[in-house]
Amino acid sequence: MPRAKETKDTVVRAAGCVLWRRAPSGGSLELCLVHRPKYDDWSWPKGKLKPGEDPLTGALREVAEETGYTAVPGVELSTVAYMAGGRPKRVRYWAAEATAGRFIPNKEVDRLRWLPPAAARDRLTQFRDRELVDELLTALRLT
Repeated sequence: MPRAKETKDTVVRAAGCVLWRRAPSGGSLELCLVHRPKYDDWSWPKGKLKPGEDPLTGALREVAEETGYTAVPGVELSTVAYMAGGRPKRVRYWAAEATAGRFIPNKEVDRLRWLPPAAARDRLTQFRDRELVDELLTALRLT
């Protein structure tokens, strides 16, 4: 089936997760942020969906590709919309608990940090990503 022609008005569909875990020492909540050298930013693991890909499947795929972790999805969080490269972009997010894995730096993501919620909020480059910290805490009934 031929793909529809993409224009500057075509919405870029993407998905990702606010990945969390209990700290190995002490059990406090930690959130996973990734650093993308191409943009020199700190963000949630996310990426563009493949044609026909289910958004949740894509979100979990992106988490695995960018962080090396598998995750158990939880509730869907807000969709974040913004302009990227002159095109509208919509990123659907889910809360997801990291279950197993190990980060290996790669071309797309060179660093990963597990941070307490307040530190994660401060480290996120885009203000639009910060509201998802509070949404996750509410979803986990920690607020």
